[in-house]
Amino acid sequence: MNARFWDERMAEGNDFFISLIWPSVEKLLRPLPGEKLLDIACGNGLTSRRLASAGAAVVAFDFSEEMIRVAKTRTSDGQIDYRVVDATDAQALHALGPRTFEGALCNMALMDMSDIRPLMNAVASVLKPGGRFVFSLCHPCFNNPSIVQMGELEDREGELVTTYSVKVSRYLTPYTQVGLAMHGQPVPHPYFHRPLGLLLQEMFDAGFVLDALEERAFSPENSGGSAPFSWSGRFSEIPPVLVGRLSPRTIA
Repeated sequence: MNARFWDERMAEGNDFFISLIWPSVEKLLRPLPGEKLLDIACGNGLTSRRLASAGAAVVAFDFSEEMIRVAKTRTSDGQIDYRVVDATDAQALHALGPRTFEGALCNMALMDMSDIRPLMNAVASVLKPGGRFVFSLCHPCFNNPSIVQMGELEDREGELVTTYSVKVSRYLTPYTQVGLAMHGQPVPHPYFHRPLGLLLQEMFDAGFVLDALEERAFSPENSGGSAPFSWSGRFSEIPPVLVGRLSPRTIA
C-alpha cells in the first residue's frame, strides 16, 4: 500500500526533493558519464534515473519488491540494473562485488533502517579506491520522530507576526517510533532515530571519513507547502535535511 502511495506522491520529485535534497546530493556526489554508481534503497527509482541521466551506469536496489516493480515501470531504458536487496543483509550487500563502484548514494533512507552497520561496512568494500558515498536523511537534531512543530502568534506593536519553531524533547538516546513520511500515508512505518554522534561513529567505524556536510532548509520565499506546519516557507532557519559525503579512510 505504501509503495503505490509513495510513488504517486513522489513521482519524479516533490518540492522537498527538488528544492532541498537533490541540489546537495548532486553537488556532493558529482555523477559523471561512464561511472558505475550504486543507489541504495532507491524506492521508485527517482534518484536512479537522475544518476543515469548524467551518463552513469546505475545499480539500484530496494528491499521492497513492489517499489522495484514501480521503479522499473518508470524506467524506459536498460541503463539501470534494478535489484531486490535488503540493506541490512551483509551477505547480500557484499555480493554486489568488491571494488565495483566509483560512488554510492543512500537518499533519505538511513533513518528507515534498524541497523546501518552492515551497510556501512559493505559500502566501504564495494567502493573503488578514491570512491565516495553520499547520504541524505531527516536531520536527527531538528527532524526526528519526537519533534513538535510550533507556531506562536505575537502582536509586535500593532503588527501580528507568526514565529515557527521546533520543540525537541528526545535526542541523545536512540529509539524507534512509527510515523508518517507524508500526510495521508496508508500505513505508518518505523523510524530509527540515532543522534548525530552515533550516526557518524558507525560510519567512522566502517573506515570512512566525513569530508562534506550540508544542512538544508527552505528559503523564506518558498511557500509551496499547503499544510499548516509544512517545512516549506515556515521554518527557514531550521534544516529538516542533512546531506553528507563520506570517503574511505586512507592509511599513510
